[in-house]
Amino acid sequence: MSAPRARTRIQAKNSQAILDAALDIFSQYGFRGATLDQIAERAGLSKPNLLYYFPSKEAIYVALLAGLMDTWLAPLRALHHDGDPVEEILGYLRRKLEMSRLYPRESRLFANEILQGAPQILDQIEGDLKALVDDKAALIRLWIAEGRLAPVDPYHLVFSIWATTQHYADFDIQVHRVLGQEGDAPFAEAERFLTHLYRSALTPNPLTAR
Repeated sequence: MSAPRARTRIQAKNSQAILDAALDIFSQYGFRGATLDQIAERAGLSKPNLLYYFPSKEAIYVALLAGLMDTWLAPLRALHHDGDPVEEILGYLRRKLEMSRLYPRESRLFANEILQGAPQILDQIEGDLKALVDDKAALIRLWIAEGRLAPVDPYHLVFSIWATTQHYADFDIQVHRVLGQEGDAPFAEAERFLTHLYRSALTPNPLTAR
């Protein structure tokens, strides 16, 4: 009984090593630029050993993307009606910025997939992602109608939050070189700036609010 359990642990370890290495390679070179040889070398495995776990580069790529969408949508799902609208949206902004800090490789993998026309996740974009954004757009419109939020286009608000937060992951080398900073240093400043920017844009004008 002990031998199968040991083999399962080794398989799980090697599979995870392959996926982690592939995340590095795909996020750096994109799907087209990445090779199985690069992934195997980064994982510390031979190419035949890698192919024992995944039959192709495409299989590794699909496995990485399979769990990515749930992670991507989780911060937006946490946007709830019961809280203060401005603080709820600022909370979403901070969660997205934290994702860029903690998961830069995943952010770049997602960006590369989108730039290629989203061939592997188009169904999810047109399905789960669109449905969730539609739902939250309706909530934002409700808050505006209640006078609890300044008038904004809800879809472009979401797009702008994606753009301003994911920039720090997708263009991290540019951010760090322009600022002359290393590591996580830009994120605290980014949070302060973006919080002020969006709070100013979203807070209702008491003279016009209902």
